[in-house]
Amino acid sequence: MKKSFAMQDLDCANCASKMENAIKKIDGVNDCSINFFAQKMILDADDTRFEDIVKKAAAAIKKVDPDCSLIVK
Repeated sequence: MKKSFAMQDLDCANCASKMENAIKKIDGVNDCSINFFAQKMILDADDTRFEDIVKKAAAAIKKVDPDCSLIVK
């Protein structure tokens, strides 16, 4: 499943790159791209575990930048 998420308070492109790399290491993630200028993340991950993977991705984002958050609707 591939889904787009808005991000809030992403401060720099370097942080976005670190987040991307950390999320790509999560088991079940096929691909992840974070666009700093658009404040958007596109996540491609295993359908059966997608919600759990999104939670892990949000935690990885917080680890890199505690002020940044993933907006999950």
